[in-house]
Amino acid sequence: MFKDRYDAGRKLALALEKYKNRDDVIVLAIPRGGVPVGAEIAKYLNSDFDLIICRKLQYPWTTESGYGAVCEDGTIYINEAALQGVTKEDIYAEIQRQMQEIKHRIEVLRGGRKLKDVKDKIVILVDDGIAMGSTMMAAINMLRKLGPKKIVVAVPTASADAIRRFSQVADEVIALYVPRRFYAVADAYENWYDLDDKEVLEILKALKGQI
Repeated sequence: MFKDRYDAGRKLALALEKYKNRDDVIVLAIPRGGVPVGAEIAKYLNSDFDLIICRKLQYPWTTESGYGAVCEDGTIYINEAALQGVTKEDIYAEIQRQMQEIKHRIEVLRGGRKLKDVKDKIVILVDDGIAMGSTMMAAINMLRKLGPKKIVVAVPTASADAIRRFSQVADEVIALYVPRRFYAVADAYENWYDLDDKEVLEILKALKGQI
């Protein structure tokens, strides 16, 4: 169990020790939940840091789960096995909706600027955990187009199935807590809550003075 995302990030950072003090490493966090985790890692590793903006494609009838994800450059990942009852019109409308949210997050959280250059870099891609893994998969697909030297998926918790799947598409996968029966990312945390833009901006501001 982790106390919160900050605690998870500090513990995960120790497992990434070999990437400390290297000028070819950048930590990319998926907002919002991945930001406190990634910021703690970047501080410990003394590495560059940025946000990669991806959004889950949600079902029309629930926001709790989804069938894919879309990234800031328009990269789309669809989990075909999860499409039951979703029409092409639903998918198109949801992509447009999430692209608007992505645009908002780029403006608010990243100041409207482009993602930092990752070409020939070791990218440590961070979130607060992997459930279905759609946003992480979309992020990897986007990053592959940008020419990184290596993609390391680093999360506090994930299912064994997710570890197997991501081991096939990432160069390295690190997860600290892989329960035999995985139900939800939140189960790994004592204090779990949804972050807002204000907390993310505070993390980013604090991080600027430390790396």
